[in-house]
Amino acid sequence: MKKINYTALAICVAIPLIVGGAAGLLTREATAAYGSTAVMPPLSPPAWLFPVAWTILYILMGIASYFVFTSDATNDKKRQALTLYAVQLAVNFIWPLVFFNAGAYTAAAAVILLLWVLIIATAVSFFRISPTAGYLMIPYILWVTFAAYLNIGVALLN
Repeated sequence: MKKINYTALAICVAIPLIVGGAAGLLTREATAAYGSTAVMPPLSPPAWLFPVAWTILYILMGIASYFVFTSDATNDKKRQALTLYAVQLAVNFIWPLVFFNAGAYTAAAAVILLLWVLIIATAVSFFRISPTAGYLMIPYILWVTFAAYLNIGVALLN
């Protein structure tokens, strides 16, 4: 068993938490207003669940990226996987700005569907390097699938 590099692990976990936190700060006011004005689709969870779920998902993403970063795979394979990861993380950052701040629900649906494809590509890439890393991405895929349903529902109802 490999020794854990706690500094690398902390950095890998901090990166998605910082990205998510920055998006949360930038959308804070719009998110609060959204909950009281938009017509919500069936199965919409309570507002408090979103930051809890996203925090857990960002931690899992960070751990997954750590497994890839510290793997014995070639630097080229790791670079490709981590580049995909960075791209999906950037799209993840953009989505709430489009959805909440711009209120462009249809455009946000296109962004979240792109995000979903990028997450799957990242998970497959991660799995090829570290099955554990790939498995850690599954809750993220499932949550974004649900979030896409909610986004499309909001776009249709509003």
